Amino acid sequence: MPRRVLVIEDNPDIARLLKLHLRELGCDVRDAQDGHAGLEKARVGGYDLIILDLMLPGVEGLEICRQLRAEADHTPILMLTAKSEEADRVAGLEIGADDYLTKPFSIKELVARVKAIFRRVDIMGRGSEQNLGNLTLGEVCIDFDKRHVDVRGAAIELTQKEFDLLGQFARNPGRVYSRTQLLDLVWGYGHSGYEHTVNSHINRLRSKIEKDPTAPEYVLTVWGVGYKFADIAAT
Repeated sequence: MPRRVLVIEDNPDIARLLKLHLRELGCDVRDAQDGHAGLEKARVGGYDLIILDLMLPGVEGLEICRQLRAEADHTPILMLTAKSEEADRVAGLEIGADDYLTKPFSIKELVARVKAIFRRVDIMGRGSEQNLGNLTLGEVCIDFDKRHVDVRGAAIELTQKEFDLLGQFARNPGRVYSRTQLLDLVWGYGHSGYEHTVNSHINRLRSKIEKDPTAPEYVLTVWGVGYKFADIAAT
């Protein structure tokens, strides 16, 4: 079956270019030119990917992403933004976007990102067919089947990527990962220059699971190399 993609983009030239190259990938593409129409179509569901512009008439992209995630819609979202400031990119990731591209972007990179998201979806789908069970390390308890995390007895709300990042660490306590490795394993791509995406997610993950994020007990920095989860025996 072809992948179903929703493109929410008000610039007709960019939308046309996106649809052209997505269809060359064999995707079934739908589009919307404003935020209200985009949100309505997204809520219908059944999409494998939403490509979402940040600046839209009607309802802005960040608000669309926020509302979908609040409704427990976990459709992957690739956000497009003309804003290059890191704060804008972090805001999108914080509310649940899976990835972002800053305009202007190359079609080659866009296609690579789309393929990477599809690969991650396929891997997660195969994993969901298996009973991954629960894992407890120290005061962190992870239910992989329900994608639920408790820390010190309290439920913690994680975004999809934060959960995937924590799961990658927790399955391999003590193993050191470089930022490039984490990009490849969790995001599905290892392009240089996007290591700050990993840093942003690490900081937010620490803020949610650590007693003191400035002196972490679980997600540790290995200076000059990357990050690791504390070498704790699972129970």
